[in-house]
Amino acid sequence: MTLVATISLFIGTRSAWTHGMASNPPIAAAISVCYAGILVCGVLALCVRGRRALGRVDLGVLTVAVVLVVCGYWLNHAGTDEGVLTAKAASEILRGHPVYGQDWPWLFGTPTVGVTKTMSGGADYSYGYPPLTALLAAPVYAVAHSTAAATLVTTGALIVGTLVLWRLLPAPWRSSATAVCLGFGLLPGYARSGYPAVVALALLVPTVLRWPATGAGGRLGRHGVQRAVCLGAACAAQQLAWFLLPFLLIGIYAVRRGDLGGRTALVVIARYTGIAALTWMLINAPFAVQGFHAWLTGTMLPITQGAILHGQGLMGISYYFTAGSSRLDFYSYASFLLLLGLLAALALFTRRLGPALTVLPWLPFYLATRSQDGYFLLMTPLWLAAAATVPSTMVANAWQPRIPRLHGRPAKAALAAGLLVPAFLCAGIAVASPPPLRLELSPRFTHRINEGVSSVVVRAENTTGTALSPHFASRIGQGASHWWIIASGPATLEPHASADYVVKPPGGFRPLPRRERPRLALIAVTGSPMTISTAHFPAATPVPR
Repeated sequence: MTLVATISLFIGTRSAWTHGMASNPPIAAAISVCYAGILVCGVLALCVRGRRALGRVDLGVLTVAVVLVVCGYWLNHAGTDEGVLTAKAASEILRGHPVYGQDWPWLFGTPTVGVTKTMSGGADYSYGYPPLTALLAAPVYAVAHSTAAATLVTTGALIVGTLVLWRLLPAPWRSSATAVCLGFGLLPGYARSGYPAVVALALLVPTVLRWPATGAGGRLGRHGVQRAVCLGAACAAQQLAWFLLPFLLIGIYAVRRGDLGGRTALVVIARYTGIAALTWMLINAPFAVQGFHAWLTGTMLPITQGAILHGQGLMGISYYFTAGSSRLDFYSYASFLLLLGLLAALALFTRRLGPALTVLPWLPFYLATRSQDGYFLLMTPLWLAAAATVPSTMVANAWQPRIPRLHGRPAKAALAAGLLVPAFLCAGIAVASPPPLRLELSPRFTHRINEGVSSVVVRAENTTGTALSPHFASRIGQGASHWWIIASGPATLEPHASADYVVKPPGGFRPLPRRERPRLALIAVTGSPMTISTAHFPAATPVPR
């Protein structure tokens, strides 16, 4: 494990060194010293004898990893859209201005600061996260006056969370914490970008470590109260923590009921939940008082905004590999039903699924319309925390409801699979549904062949019984462009009607890919109902101007 952690530090280090040599040679020199540290740690990992000596090597690997993360932050701390929004929210807090319900479109538009487009043809320019990360960044912003305030908070949270995880894990597992949190080039990049989820991750680490011990003996105790406070604060930092919450409560209740009985287990859960809720309320209260509706809308924004499709999950079938789907909403239904099915499965089979409690909450995102890999990998240190500190013996006596006529592994497996069937039926409906619009494209290419598109005449036929208001964008590969301008055409296409639209790319020009693949495609999306239709551009031919 020590050797694997040492090797993981090589990933991304060369690019940081190259960047440093071009912009900040002293940082590049520090990275060069880290190379020597990596090599020395690799030798020592294979040569030292005794656990104490190997523990010192683990500490050396952790030290090198922290130095590399600090160097990476020093070289690049501008942040992406999450960091920019958090820094702006911090500045508004310092000025006493409202944070939620405010649009800041001027913050976006650069290559590093993207904008989240919505299926209704708009975009979100407001702060859509709980307030804790912005609150932590506010005093730093008072000094730094830049996005570096937000990225410093998230990078610092990652380092602190790693140190806590490293210290609390059993000694043989400690280097795995270094690898998962600071190695492999995964989480440090999100921290430098200013993702509030990194703060939530750091707070969830002590929450999930040895989680079955919460409320042991019927008392929360000091450690139980600390876990509850961290859970409430994590929920006030980023919405991903919300999805872990019900799984954690079910797991703790089942374990406590198994050894203390139902009434005492309920008391433990009530106290634990109450402390977490009180912590969450205290952090959110000033913003809720300032404007309750704006605060509620802002904190729920990632769930309710109807963002454009994106990610590596099942929705990619409708987005990338077919002509579209008229029932994209069923992906959302499938995601919600899978969440409920997994919660039910955990309640019924805690003894089997308890050790995987920190992994289960992220499965529903694979069926969602937004299923980017950040939702999966940002919380992977929690997987490690549970794997190292929650063996199956800790949940072996957990309470499980008795179900009549359910005997043997095949019957239990069939029941568990049955809980997930509704989710996959909904996903199947979304995948199998045809696109609602039949599109025929007549693009106008620039005078140089294969150079670009200046406008497109789109013949659109609504094949459904619902009126649709389409919005158009182009796509090469996985990302959609900014919305194209509709120069002519009806705002709403009536059921079974056809119409011609003339659409133009932003800026009046859309370059064509230099290769045959990936091909340029035009997408037409609607927000209510949520649909997508896709048509690929024909090969470019010269058109007289």
